[in-house]
Amino acid sequence: MPETATPPNSAPKSNWLQMIALLRPHWKTMSLALVAVIGETLTDLLEPWPLKIVIDNLLQSKPLPSWLAGFVSQVAGQDKLAVLNFAVLAVLAIATVGAISSYVEKYLTTSVGQWVMHDLRRTLYQHIHHLSLAEHDEKRTGDLISRVTSDIDAVQDFISTAVLGMLVNTLTIVGMISVMFYYNVTFALVSLAIVPVLFLFVFTLTKRIKKASREVREKEGELVNIVQEVFSSIRVVKAFSREDYEQRRFEEQSLENVETALKARSLKAKLSPIVEVLAAIGTCAVLGYGARLAMANQLTAGELIIFLAYLAKMYKPMRDLAKMGDTISKASVSYERITEVLSAVSRVRDLPRARRVQSVKGRIEFNCVSFSYTPDNPILKELSFKIEPGKVAAFVGPSGAGKSTIISLIPRFYDPTAGTVNIDGTDIRQFKLQSLREHISFVLQDTVLFRAPIWQNIAYGRPEGRRDEIIAAAKLANAHDFIEKMPEGYDTMVGERGVTLSGGQRQRVAIARAVIRNTPILLLDEPTSGLDAESEQLVFEALGRLMENKTCVVIAHHLATIQRADIIFVIKDYQIAETGTHTELLAAGGLYAELHGLQFGAVEEPSR
Repeated sequence: MPETATPPNSAPKSNWLQMIALLRPHWKTMSLALVAVIGETLTDLLEPWPLKIVIDNLLQSKPLPSWLAGFVSQVAGQDKLAVLNFAVLAVLAIATVGAISSYVEKYLTTSVGQWVMHDLRRTLYQHIHHLSLAEHDEKRTGDLISRVTSDIDAVQDFISTAVLGMLVNTLTIVGMISVMFYYNVTFALVSLAIVPVLFLFVFTLTKRIKKASREVREKEGELVNIVQEVFSSIRVVKAFSREDYEQRRFEEQSLENVETALKARSLKAKLSPIVEVLAAIGTCAVLGYGARLAMANQLTAGELIIFLAYLAKMYKPMRDLAKMGDTISKASVSYERITEVLSAVSRVRDLPRARRVQSVKGRIEFNCVSFSYTPDNPILKELSFKIEPGKVAAFVGPSGAGKSTIISLIPRFYDPTAGTVNIDGTDIRQFKLQSLREHISFVLQDTVLFRAPIWQNIAYGRPEGRRDEIIAAAKLANAHDFIEKMPEGYDTMVGERGVTLSGGQRQRVAIARAVIRNTPILLLDEPTSGLDAESEQLVFEALGRLMENKTCVVIAHHLATIQRADIIFVIKDYQIAETGTHTELLAAGGLYAELHGLQFGAVEEPSR
């Protein structure tokens, strides 16, 4: 497998040069492709020459140039029939070499394009994974999907078709111009008079096409956002009968895409016909002036044919270069969008001297921790508390008080804006992120399962886990019985996000995932939310076994979940309002007692 292409840094150079820099790891393959390009160029230059030999040296009996006459006599002989046979064979040989060169060049560039696409996609996907949740909160999933797919496809198309394609066309044009000037300087100048106008037009229009292409890419990303958002929330859409609304929203966005694409297409459509007209004007000038030179015996018929053939073949690469402007524009815009993501620096990352966590006892301490997602929206203010190893700590309070944020700070999903979070007396920013999270397990309210067999979803907590360990974890999580009753047992395929399982079943699989991970710290965010009584009881039993001898942090609105907690923190107005055990807090008659009364207090009999 070729080396991974590392995207260049944000040096002040044009995007297409940066894209060419992606080819550096594939220089050997591209060198072979370059040899093929030279073969293509030479065959393009030689293609009209056999016809010139037939017209000038056979039909008009003009002598061959001395260098060519000696070669022809050695290969085919000296009579006219031998010269004709040489010309015929030359046509076949030139066509064959040209075909082989073209195939080799296209095969190699396509291969390189595919590898660069793979390398770039892998690099981008890896970088997105390493961005913190803060960056993901600010970006739209559909737009990221568009950058990983269609934007990288555009770069791959540029590498496969444009990079050496531009070189082939440029070498062909330079070679033909050189031959034309060799034969007749004045005639060559007449032939090329239209070229500056052509390139000025192409350059001006290409800038407008690039701007339009950027707008098209942005609209495509917005459309993918809508599709991804609706498809991932299809149950909500159906529950509220919003299919018609979502259809209208999709159609409106799609129409904007169509309008933007048609605007860009109208610009692109101008390229080819105007180039064709300019090429026709140049051909008329060459034909008119060249015929006069031929009639005045200042130019042979064969040389006139060479000029006309070169002119026709020269306008073709010019047209191709003009069309490549569209490919380059789309690729340039796409590469800009890719580098936007690659240049994003994660706000939560390993510090230069961060070290691996060797072992964890589980003492968690917040020292004057403040946090806000935006500067004007504080979530926590100078929060301080300590949880001893092996203890169960619960956080309760009104919605929006910052309970889930506390859980997010412990594994460094986010970093506090002030203060420190310590584990075993060490600021967690001194640990490497991956090693820190290897010592923490999660059971969250929104249980996410992947489209994979149940055993793989359990083993996601520890991929190297053996089959017997997976089954043991399922038993501890009260999941083994329902899994065994499924059509294929542990090999039963789970629907996307676990939709083929009930809420209680999903939660027990999530607990099994945490069981097999077996870490000293366990974070539980609303683990029994939305479950029926039977499922809740099974989950309670599984959680009881999971929490043994672990430092546990539990977030719960349902206070029955945390009555046996060693310590309960009541959060209000961004700070800790109360601390104590369940019994102590009830006796205190504060906010916790009020919340408990709302959930378990006597219900008044309705008046009659």
